[in-house]
Amino acid sequence: MPFYLVQAQTKSEKLDELRRALSKDEFIDMRPFGKAITKGLKGARINEEGTAFWEEEDYCVPPLKQERAAVLDHYFDDIKVARVKTGEGWRYIEKLPRLFPEFED
Repeated sequence: MPFYLVQAQTKSEKLDELRRALSKDEFIDMRPFGKAITKGLKGARINEEGTAFWEEEDYCVPPLKQERAAVLDHYFDDIKVARVKTGEGWRYIEKLPRLFPEFED
């Protein structure tokens, strides 16, 4: 299974809209990526520069092609991905604060 560490610059003016969408699970039924993107964004972390990070499973070529077109490009700029082993991305960013603390597991 291909997993990626996603790095993306937040569009700060869109974060409240994204928070509302996630709280209503608006992306979860999108096929084939809804569950993965919802899980990733609810667990996303953020650094001091406003860059968000999360791990996501994806089978697209190029990675996140469908997710970008349907969701990500609306809320983020400068999206980059790096291939990781399952869970490695989350371990790498675990010390960063959550982008949306209200979704903490």
